[in-house]
Amino acid sequence: MQSLTSNEVAGLAVGALLLGATIAAPKVDAFIAASQRRSLGMCRKCGDLKSVACGRCKGTGTIKSGGFFGFSDSSNARSVACDNCRAKGCFPCPECSKS
Repeated sequence: MQSLTSNEVAGLAVGALLLGATIAAPKVDAFIAASQRRSLGMCRKCGDLKSVACGRCKGTGTIKSGGFFGFSDSSNARSVACDNCRAKGCFPCPECSKS
């Protein structure tokens, strides 16, 4: 078995850091956005829009069924209405509807 050189170890470490940053980016962005909204006196969830996008269809109202990670050739691709939000794409904000 061959040993790894220092350049290969450094490359693996940088790759692992980039992968970790890519995975954590949406959570960090959501945290920063919520804190900015709170400091401006806005609703933390929706930013005073009074609606929140559906997590399943990402606000489009349709779900594309297809191959691996949603990628497929265009002949097999089809869209189905989202069952979670009933094809509306959003829900009333749970934070705003409380008050």
